[in-house]
Amino acid sequence: MKLVAAIIKPFKLDEVKDALHEIGIEGITVSEVKGFGRQKGHTELYRGAEYVVDFIPKVKLEIAVADELLPKMLETIQNAAKTGRIGDGKIFVLPLEEAIRIRTGETGGEAI
Repeated sequence: MKLVAAIIKPFKLDEVKDALHEIGIEGITVSEVKGFGRQKGHTELYRGAEYVVDFIPKVKLEIAVADELLPKMLETIQNAAKTGRIGDGKIFVLPLEEAIRIRTGETGGEAI
């Protein structure tokens, strides 16, 4: 099992969610986050004064997935989240040692 953390642009959330649902991924945790990478933020104008916005709003998806679904899921996220412009985001894949469904006590792949 793997835990996938994907940081994407907020307006791409619905596209990514729908694409994941089409391939059978049902459980997703979504968080609104802020950060920056190479994009480095941007300058905005407010009441005639210029100021720098260092942290860009993003959406973080966390998805537990069985190893056999991982390649298809990664491809799906990449295709749905891509705009071709800087700041499209990142995907991180982490090992997931255990998953437990609290309601039923199911463990491992059955809990996903």
